[in-house]
Amino acid sequence: MLYTGLEHTAIASPHPQRLAQWYVDTLGFRINHEYSGNYFVKAPNGAMLEIIPSEGEPLLAQMKTPGIRHLAVMVADFDQAVEDLKQRGVKIVSEPLNLSGNRLLFFTDLDGNLLHLISRPSPLP
Repeated sequence: MLYTGLEHTAIASPHPQRLAQWYVDTLGFRINHEYSGNYFVKAPNGAMLEIIPSEGEPLLAQMKTPGIRHLAVMVADFDQAVEDLKQRGVKIVSEPLNLSGNRLLFFTDLDGNLLHLISRPSPLP
């Protein structure tokens, strides 16, 4: 197999260190590498984000604007995660949804990037 998966996804931020720390403090990621104002944050399952310095004005994006629209965050306990986000004052943009047994909740990070909690009864094939 030539292509083996995604190594990381990049997010451009006006304040990369602050946003990286939000992922650490809020979602339990850890900063595992940094250089020249760029921060890699790693989730407990090994997934990584690279947070880089942004340039220019942010684009107004909605749920279905073309391009990458959200990051899905897996959780072990959906209800506990929802309560944790609320207690931390995280901006919640939807009520919890149940779609074919999958539980979802959309929220944003400090920069307004869209994320959602995901809890599936069984992994996708």
